[in-house]
Amino acid sequence: MATGSSLRCANAARALHEGTIYPALHRLEDAGLLGSSWADAQGRKRRIYKLTDKGAAALATERTAWRRFAAGMRAVLGGEPA
Repeated sequence: MATGSSLRCANAARALHEGTIYPALHRLEDAGLLGSSWADAQGRKRRIYKLTDKGAAALATERTAWRRFAAGMRAVLGGEPA
């Protein structure tokens, strides 16, 4: 079952335009963080992106940094952990 938060995130992702998403995907691919391939889906060619090992390591590093930042902000603001 989807929560309100996940629905808002899904709606926000749909609100992004190709001019925003594809340049970011290409930059991530150029940096070796994503790999891509072409696939046929329902008679249409689609580009499929996949996180590389380097991308997974970078994501883990960024996730750790974000959690430290969020914990610090909670400590300063006195909020409860999410």
